[in-house]
Amino acid sequence: MSIWLYILRRLIELVPTLLGLLILIFLIARVMPGDPVKLALGPEATQAQVETFRTQLGLDQPLWKQFGNYVVGLMQGEFGVSLRTFQDVGDDIRDSLGATLELVITALILAILFGVPAGLFSALHRDSWIDNVTRGVAISGVALPRFWVGILLQIWLASMLGLFPIIGRDSGIAPEATTGFYTIDALLNGNLRAFVNALWHLALPAFTLALPSAAQLARLTRASMIEVFRQQYILVHRAYGIGPQRIAWRYALRNGLTAVLTLIGLTFGALIENAVLVEVVFSWPGISAYGADAVLAKDFNAVVAVTLIIGLAFLLANLIVDLLYGVLDPRVRYG
Repeated sequence: MSIWLYILRRLIELVPTLLGLLILIFLIARVMPGDPVKLALGPEATQAQVETFRTQLGLDQPLWKQFGNYVVGLMQGEFGVSLRTFQDVGDDIRDSLGATLELVITALILAILFGVPAGLFSALHRDSWIDNVTRGVAISGVALPRFWVGILLQIWLASMLGLFPIIGRDSGIAPEATTGFYTIDALLNGNLRAFVNALWHLALPAFTLALPSAAQLARLTRASMIEVFRQQYILVHRAYGIGPQRIAWRYALRNGLTAVLTLIGLTFGALIENAVLVEVVFSWPGISAYGADAVLAKDFNAVVAVTLIIGLAFLLANLIVDLLYGVLDPRVRYG
């Protein structure tokens, strides 16, 4: 089977998964306690106004018909009206999705850049003081709550030292929106000042989000590399007098990363899920914070849309990881 047929088959397999997710989250959103219409209109609304708005939203219809109407609208690219912002949910998501993706992708890159080399370095110096320190830092990174780390960074680096901004995504010099990624948009517009400003605001939230993931990658990379170092072909390379650094980077790392790739795929989904805490702490205008506010307001259209988008991002990330297996390991065939 060619790689394109494999990708097509996997994309088709996403449909029933997303459909099952849609059914589940749609039902959960509808049975949440509280009346979303009354919450949307406020305590001053009369019963007649509540019933009129309920009819306009189609909430007076049977549940199966509400679901059918939602699916039809979804196929036309419509996510419904937000009961909190009274705007199209699709427009709200377009305004906030870029912020979360920029934060999550940056955090993932930082986690890989710090976690994988740290795990490899720890495996090369197994059972030494370097290994012990690296493992201790990794365990601490996994154990520390993200929101607590973010608050500490705000106090020390932002408030006391003034090195970084405390909250927000820009300082009033946001670039012209093209992709939704401020860093990329600034480069496309040739605005170096906006690019530096975007990185300046992105630094603390991205590091806060990346820290536990980097620690997990370091631990798994260490365990995977130790297992690879025991393989027969590694012993043969050592017998030929090849140095340990060259063996690690040129021969062992590629095979050791196959197990790490699985965690990277799961990490991407986990970062989107955990981004809500970071976005709330740093007032980052992303889709995770938008989804959290939607849950509190029982804004079911927004809840369903955010859940579907996060689920789709998670599934696509795992598809990319599966494709990368074939790049790292030539023995993998798409059949």
